Amino acid sequence: MKKRNYSPQFKTKVALEVIKGEKTLSEISSEYGVHPQQAKRWADQFLASAHKVFEKPNNSTEKQLKKELDKAYKKIGKLEVELDFLRGCLEKI
Repeated sequence: MKKRNYSPQFKTKVALEVIKGEKTLSEISSEYGVHPQQAKRWADQFLASAHKVFEKPNNSTEKQLKKELDKAYKKIGKLEVELDFLRGCLEKI
């Protein structure tokens, strides 16, 4: 049996249907073609992480990523200089 991958948008749509409670879990499962336990699991995950929508972004993580990116650019520049030097040496041979 092939494992199916669902998009985050699809999972959100199904989870919201479950949370609304206007239809039974069986009806939602039949409508969207997913197992009832899976639909319930997505709804539980959605509710468990819904608070993250209102959290402020973590600036320290962003700063750390920027530092790592700057470090990577410096390394790339150094490697390009070394490569140019080695190419020049090979041309002299």
